[in-house]
Amino acid sequence: MGKIIAITGAGDGLGRALARRFAADGETVILLGRTASKIEAVAAEIGGPHFAVQCDVTDAASVEAAFATIAARHPHIDVLINNAGVFEPFKLADVRPDQIETLVGTNLSGPILCAHYALPLLRAHQGAPGGHIINVTSESASVKMPMLWLYAGTKHALELISDMWARELDAEGVRVTVVRAGQMYDETKTGSGWPADVAQQFALETAKVGINVRDRGVSHYNSVTDAFRAVLDTPPDLHIGMVALSARRRLA
Repeated sequence: MGKIIAITGAGDGLGRALARRFAADGETVILLGRTASKIEAVAAEIGGPHFAVQCDVTDAASVEAAFATIAARHPHIDVLINNAGVFEPFKLADVRPDQIETLVGTNLSGPILCAHYALPLLRAHQGAPGGHIINVTSESASVKMPMLWLYAGTKHALELISDMWARELDAEGVRVTVVRAGQMYDETKTGSGWPADVAQQFALETAKVGINVRDRGVSHYNSVTDAFRAVLDTPPDLHIGMVALSARRRLA
């Protein structure tokens, strides 16, 4: 019997790649995302029994309603992948209040809210083993690139929280794993989407500290899904606290 897997930020990027991969593997995928049209398009592509549920992870009421909808169809889920994230550079002098709210709300509050409302569905019950929370973080937590201090800070905080959740939830049969990912792309990704002046400033500031952003490796989303597959297939008597991934430069 396949696993039931809920994925946030499933409308594009890594979330979409994971949904496609796990659907092809025979799992049941629940696609969560703020933009209904995006997750519905992916759900239509991969077909039944997979389905989409609109969910703004920054809004507690939206998250609560989303997991109530899931519970009506699946009283138990096997995996929650907290993948939704916002990636934006700025300096402290320039950051706007709405940018602070969006990054903290999406990257930190969002995973907490989703895990909170998913927990009743993840707990071991009636002989079924407990589920698995997978929190997606970033190599930025350790690389410390200039202008990404808030993004990296939220990801670093999520790693600490995940480690403490793993200890707290062990008695309930729920495992918690961090997947720390590097730079990724697929054929639909054409750029950062940042204003040109911001992108240029980011490149200049990273160069000042010896980081050449154009020289760093980039992996394909589909390749990264292999790591998630391995985490999901971990035997129940084994715990993986963190998987740290980094992209390799393409060989000539």
